[in-house]
Amino acid sequence: MSTSTPSEQHAASVLVINSGSSSIKYQLVDPDSGQAIASGIVEQIGEGVGSVKHVALGSTTRRELPVPDHAEGLRVVLGLFDEIGPDLEAAHVVAVGHRVVQGGALFDGPVLVDAEVERLIEELAPLAPLHNPANLTGIRVAQALLPDVPHVVVFDTAFFRHLPEAAATYAIDADVAATHRVRRYGAHGTSHQYVSRQVAELVGRPLADLNQIVLHLGNGASASAVRGGVAAETSMGLTPLEGLVMGTRSGDIDPAVVVHLHRNAGMSIDEIDDLLNRRSGIKGLSGVNDFRALHDLVEQGDAGARLALDVYLHRLRKYIGAYYAVLGRVDVIAFTAGVGENDDIVRAGVLTGLEGLGIEVDLERNAGRKSEPTVISPDGARVTVMVVPTNEELAIARQALEVVGA
Repeated sequence: MSTSTPSEQHAASVLVINSGSSSIKYQLVDPDSGQAIASGIVEQIGEGVGSVKHVALGSTTRRELPVPDHAEGLRVVLGLFDEIGPDLEAAHVVAVGHRVVQGGALFDGPVLVDAEVERLIEELAPLAPLHNPANLTGIRVAQALLPDVPHVVVFDTAFFRHLPEAAATYAIDADVAATHRVRRYGAHGTSHQYVSRQVAELVGRPLADLNQIVLHLGNGASASAVRGGVAAETSMGLTPLEGLVMGTRSGDIDPAVVVHLHRNAGMSIDEIDDLLNRRSGIKGLSGVNDFRALHDLVEQGDAGARLALDVYLHRLRKYIGAYYAVLGRVDVIAFTAGVGENDDIVRAGVLTGLEGLGIEVDLERNAGRKSEPTVISPDGARVTVMVVPTNEELAIARQALEVVGA
C-alpha cells in the first residue's frame, strides 16, 4: 500500500498498534480504501538507545533516542504524528486496533477493550508468555495516551476458535488438557482469514463455495485448510512452535525429543525451549534463517543448506497433501507473507510433483516477487495456485471499525 499525500482526505481512519516485547509497530489505515496513511516502528525498547522509523507524507524519518519503556515509545510515536504528520485529529481516528496473539478458547472475534477483556488477556498469558504480556502493555499505554478513542482487540487465534473438535483436540488425558487449556489454538489467524476472503473476491466465487489451502510463509510459518470461509485445520498448535519448519523454529517434532534431551543431554526445560524456538528450523540446519542467504549457500553447493531447503519443502508438501485429504477437494492454494510472496524457488519447489492432484505451476507466471495478487498456475489447472499479499494491519483496522460501528 502507498502512503497518502497531504491533500488527500480520509473520512475515518484506524490506528493499528502491534506491541511486542521490545518494539511497537504501528500503522494509520484508511479501512475503506485499504491505504496506509502512515506507518512506523519503534525498536530496542528498554535498551540504552532505541531506534524509530516513521513513514508518512512521502518521506521517511529515522531517529535514535532513549526509549526506556512502551509508554515513552508510544509518546514518541504520537509526537512524530504531531511534528511530521499526518495530524491524527485531521485523519479522523475512530478506533485504535490492537493485535493480541492468544485469545484461547475465550475469544472468537474482535472485542472492545474493557477491564474484563484486559483481565482475560492477562489470564491467557501462560499460553503466549512472550506475546500476551507485551500486547497488554501496549493496550494499557495506548489507552492512557489516547483515552477518548475506543480501543479494539483483534486476536491471532480467533479465526481458529471453532476448529472441529477432532482437529483441535490433542490425544492426552482429558482432565489434564482441560485444567491447563491444552488444545490447538493456531496463530496467524488474521492473515489466514484475510487472504482466504481475498481469494474469493479475486476468483469471483462465493467464499462459501471454496475449499482453500492458505500457506503463510514468513520467518514464522503456518498452513490452514479453509472450507467455505471457515477454518477446518491449521498447523500451529498450543503455541506457534508446532507445524511447518520455520526460520528458527523446529515445527513438528517427536515430543519424546524433549524428554531425551532433558534426561540424556542434561538440558533444562528453558534450554530446550530456546533450542526449539530460536536455534532450530532453517537456521538450525544451515546456520542462516534468511532465505536469500540460504539460496546463495545452496548455489555454492553447501550440503547443510541444501538439506535445510529440502526439509522445509518436504514438510510443506506433506501438509498440502494432508489438508487435501481433510478438505476432500481443493479449489485454491494461496501463498502469502514474506517467503510466500517473494520466493519463487520455494513456491515452485513446494508444488513440484503434485500434478497428479491437479496442482501445477506456470514457471513464467511464478517468476519473481509478487506485490500484487497473481495467479501462478497455468490456465485450465484443476487447482488455482495464487500469490496473495497479506495485510494484517488492514484486516485489524476493518475489524476494529466493525466493532466500533456495531
